This record gives sequence, C-alpha cells and structure tokens, in this order.
Amino acid sequence: MTLASDVLDALGRRGWTIGTAESLTGGLVVASLVDVPGASLYVRGGVVAYSTDVKASALGVDEALLAGTGPVDATVAQQLAAGARRVLGADVGVATTGVAGPDPQGDHPVGTVFVAVETPEGSAVSGFRLEGSRADIRTESVRRALELVLAELRATGR
Repeated sequence: MTLASDVLDALGRRGWTIGTAESLTGGLVVASLVDVPGASLYVRGGVVAYSTDVKASALGVDEALLAGTGPVDATVAQQLAAGARRVLGADVGVATTGVAGPDPQGDHPVGTVFVAVETPEGSAVSGFRLEGSRADIRTESVRRALELVLAELRATGR
C-alpha cells in the first residue's frame, strides 16, 4: 500500500471526500491520490493556486493577509485548506504553500513549507524546512501533506 492509498482508505472508512489547494506542489498531491484505483469515490478535485491573486480570488484567502505576510505562511495554508473544502464541496481540504526554489521568497529561504488540513472535526497545520533540489522539496511536501491528512483523520476518527 502507498501513503495515498492509506489516505483514501481512511476517507472511505469515514465516508468523506477530499479536495486540494496547492501552490508549491502544483497539483502533485491530487495527482498522487488519483493514481490510486478507485480514487474517484473520494477525490473531489484540486485547485492549483500558484499565483497570489488566485489564492485570494479562487480560494478566498484574505487579501490583507497575503499582502502582509505573503503566501508562505501557516495561516495562508489554513485558509487554502478551508477554501479547498468550500470551493470543491469536500469534507477534507489539504493545502500546500512554500518555497521550492531556486530563489528564496522574501524572508523565507528555499525549503520553507507549510501544509494544512481541515476537516469537519478539526484542523492541523505544519511548517518545516526541507533540503534538496526543487523536485526533492516538492516530492517531500506531498508526502508530508498526505501524512498530515492521515494523522488528522486518525485523530478525529475516535
């Protein structure tokens, strides 16, 4: 089994669906989920909001927050996850934002990443600093996002 299939199994046990809002991962989270046979039962879709204005217009991230902190921020990640739930009509929203490189973004060095998950029963956000190439950072961000989803599903499934 893969991490993505574990997430889908956990969603299936709850009867829940999932939607993604992705920036630095550019759709890799939703792609990893739909690689699993039967994913259409649980995956509502994904929004790639690479541009800051799209984060606000498509997913409802607060424009003042984006102007103040910039898009690489824990609260932005939380608002992206909430936006994914709302826009896609999903039970679970998962979001990624960060700096994959090659250049830093503002005060954030390459490898700064935030992932967030929102469910009807709770939410979680995690920030971390990753090392490696742009591809390494994006791939590891997908893994961490799926792990956070699984952890939140297990925590709220009691």
